[in-house]
Amino acid sequence: MANDVRIEQLWIPDSLDAPDAADFLAAIEVGRRVRMQTWGTDDLAYAPQEKLLEMADPYERQVILVAKIDGVIVGTADIALPLVDNLDLAEFTLDILPEFRRQGVGRQLLAAAEHFARDEGRHTILIDTNHPGSTLTDPEAEQLVPGSGVGFVPLGSRDVEFARHTGYTLQHIEQFSSCALPLDTKLVADLEAEAEEANAGRYRLHHWTDRCPDQWLEAVAALENQAGEDEVPGPDAQEMVFDGGILREAEEVTIAQGRRTVVTAVEHIASGTLVGLTTISVLALRPDVVFQDDTVVLQEHRGNKLGLLIKVANMERLSEQFPDARVLYTWNAPENRYLLKVNQQLGFTTAGVTGLWQKELPNFGPAVS
Repeated sequence: MANDVRIEQLWIPDSLDAPDAADFLAAIEVGRRVRMQTWGTDDLAYAPQEKLLEMADPYERQVILVAKIDGVIVGTADIALPLVDNLDLAEFTLDILPEFRRQGVGRQLLAAAEHFARDEGRHTILIDTNHPGSTLTDPEAEQLVPGSGVGFVPLGSRDVEFARHTGYTLQHIEQFSSCALPLDTKLVADLEAEAEEANAGRYRLHHWTDRCPDQWLEAVAALENQAGEDEVPGPDAQEMVFDGGILREAEEVTIAQGRRTVVTAVEHIASGTLVGLTTISVLALRPDVVFQDDTVVLQEHRGNKLGLLIKVANMERLSEQFPDARVLYTWNAPENRYLLKVNQQLGFTTAGVTGLWQKELPNFGPAVS
């Protein structure tokens, strides 16, 4: 069957109702079906309109390769090329319909994606593998531990086998968790009381949606940079360095993509400075499914349960503003024990893990004609 596979670059239509949108819609449906099979839900799948909006992201060029058999799309390789930083990097998301796996489709798609990336001057490639919680509980199953030394993926997984056989090395694990919304009223009261007792009235909360108030702009940029530094070193640890202007541009891009952002920050009253921040993103077309973004507290203010304080407050605000939100998803490094403990208090349960894999492509230098 593999010999019948045709790989081509996906045409991106101007709109979903354009006559040439059929392949784009079919490609997005492949991603939805793969996530349904992996997680038992399509919460993590793109809606077609959302993906169309994301293709215009000024910070990242996106290209989609598709694998067709008899004219039908059976697999996709989504290639993301950062345009501001990490200019040697390409990130791939590979999706193959379950019934066409183990037939060489994935290998051909991956080889084509690597070829494309190398032609674009990208030599560090990242892919991920996803493993639901049910696949992680067998005590007899062999485990593959990443370079970071923390966490594991099941060695017997087909995705793990594929990544290893195609030359990728497991670098890092992220724990994937979910929390039902809205939070229980008594739980909120108890956690707020616990957090307020620990910080003893020395801090004040601030809230906003979508756009940061001018007075806090540079402070928030500094906190976002701190969040980047706090991340566990990994193949994509270099992040954009924020200042107020870049933060405003990023807000406009997010708004243009139809996403909403709910933010709670915490001020140290005595110094008048922001010392912590947490953010939740609401998708344009799936207000029932929301995603936790950065949570950061400056080192010198840790130990006062500020992470708990701002996360409880932000989840409460989210439910007030977006009452349709029914589930909050988050990814955390297993090394970040404090945030994992806070999440556990809030009612998050582990849904699975994502393995982050890296490969260095050989640099053959410029072609000579």
